[in-house]
Amino acid sequence: MDPTTTPRTAVQDDSAGIEEEYRRVEEKYRKERDKRLRPDGANQYIEVPIGSAIEADPFAPPPAERLPVTEEIDVLIVGGGYSGLLTAVHLRNKGVNDFRIIEKGADFGGTWYWNRYPGISCDVESYIYLPLLEELGYMPSERYAAGSEILDHARAIGRHYQLYDTALFQTRADDVRWDESDSRWVVHTDRNDIVRARHVVMTTGGLLHRPKLPGIPGLESFEGKWFHASRWDYSFTGGDAKGGLVGLQGKRVAVVGTGATALQVVPHVAEWADHLYVVQRTPSVVDIRANAPTDSEWAASLEPGWQRRRMENFDLLLAGFSQKEDLVNDQWTQLWGFPDPDPTEDGSSSDQESFMRKLRAYDHAQMERVRARVDELVDDPEVAAALKPWYATHCKRPGFHDKYLQTFNRENVTLVDTGGRGLDGISAHAIHVDSTAYDVDCIIYATGFEAAVSPGRAGGFTVRGRNGATLEERWKGAVRSVHGIYSNQFPNLFIVGGLRQAAVSINVLFVNGEQARHVAEMLQHLIQQDVRSFEVTAEAETRWAALMAEKSAYNEESTKACTPSFYNNEGDLEANTPLFAAFYGGGPVEYIDLLAKWRAEGFRDDTTVG
Repeated sequence: MDPTTTPRTAVQDDSAGIEEEYRRVEEKYRKERDKRLRPDGANQYIEVPIGSAIEADPFAPPPAERLPVTEEIDVLIVGGGYSGLLTAVHLRNKGVNDFRIIEKGADFGGTWYWNRYPGISCDVESYIYLPLLEELGYMPSERYAAGSEILDHARAIGRHYQLYDTALFQTRADDVRWDESDSRWVVHTDRNDIVRARHVVMTTGGLLHRPKLPGIPGLESFEGKWFHASRWDYSFTGGDAKGGLVGLQGKRVAVVGTGATALQVVPHVAEWADHLYVVQRTPSVVDIRANAPTDSEWAASLEPGWQRRRMENFDLLLAGFSQKEDLVNDQWTQLWGFPDPDPTEDGSSSDQESFMRKLRAYDHAQMERVRARVDELVDDPEVAAALKPWYATHCKRPGFHDKYLQTFNRENVTLVDTGGRGLDGISAHAIHVDSTAYDVDCIIYATGFEAAVSPGRAGGFTVRGRNGATLEERWKGAVRSVHGIYSNQFPNLFIVGGLRQAAVSINVLFVNGEQARHVAEMLQHLIQQDVRSFEVTAEAETRWAALMAEKSAYNEESTKACTPSFYNNEGDLEANTPLFAAFYGGGPVEYIDLLAKWRAEGFRDDTTVG
């Protein structure tokens, strides 16, 4: 049978009584948001230095000694996560084989290499998330694959396309600099390599790569064990990503954070720790997961091209485009789906107002359903009340789990709800909130990552283009690019997987993979034509910015009304462009078509070629 689960919730007709209820709920949203607004915005977090002990690799031994590499190549790919792998795959398919991959981890995998905490799995259906399933003849074992399976799939891609011989692992770029004298990028690494490349593709990740820590007073004074969840220390906890954390027996543990990582970690820690304190600032949406093994009969029934059709269908629905059927039909399309449009509507302003009323009603219905689920699963009414999310569906990335909420029914689990503030402090052996100290032996920070940062920031290096201009300086305040891929003053530089000025999908590898395909086709053409330098113009950036504005679905008032998160720059809309404002509003499928048209004709007007 088809692995679909839930019907979409119907939207009820509006009325005066319902309108009054909406206003009451939205006032609750405002009050809860105001508790969490802070004058320091995104600066509330502590930078985790690249190469520090906090950020170090716990999964591999120190790198073996090797001689530095000095070489000249056509293409250097910086980053060996899925975006880097897909770029390399598409280069191979285009007959471009003179490339090198450098990756700071000890293997391919990127996000899935670093994040190996207990319970980790993908929250997007495996059949659309894992790329190249048909090409590799592989079918995921479950609808939502475990992190270890996703990591293994990355390795399988590396083997299948013979990419291991091209990779320098445990190697980090230190400096990336354009040499005007011979139109080359000169890249120095922390292993004393010097790579001169005609073209550089940055795939260093923009979302789940560089861990961040909260700026809690006394954080580094703690004398027990502490680590970030993305650098999980199994030598201390015992067990593996499936659980069995025997090292936590007899230990008092605090998990700081209640986002997607915590949802997966908390049930496993609770099973083994003597006592678990879950420190919450803002509760997450916790919707149904309903994972299940892959149905072999359904898998055998799929026709060629099924994965691409499924990917497009999912993204078209989430972008608000009507489809005859919902092929994935999971909680993403349930929670973030749009009300079905009325076929009699003609797009007039009155019809738009009608649609917005439907959308508001749909949003309220979904959040009421999510909050009701908390009451159904959590026994203590006070704990249940604290776990209910009071914000609109689009304000924070939702979570999906079938055991997290029930964990708070355990006698050895305490929810430390901070009322939106976070912890007041940390001392040598305790966490502190209000006037209470909670003695703990271990603190696990499930506090996320620096989100939507520049490629150099994500990788811990500086990118210098023409006349020494840095990408950080040029993008300060707002990204200037064409398609989120190219930037003026940075010739022969491509960015795959960036989150600003490009289309963005919940199924992130769909867009990243298509960007990789696009970049590979561009590189094939540039190399075949022996083009020395290729650069988008400032005028092209202006045109792209205008199209971004025309297509934008960004609503500043709606964003201001949201509880602080990385989506709205922690509530500070002045410091930097909020993430929602930096998306291509036409959706991923339209964006991909636009890239194809630009390759065919648009680049002639938007570039200078040397």
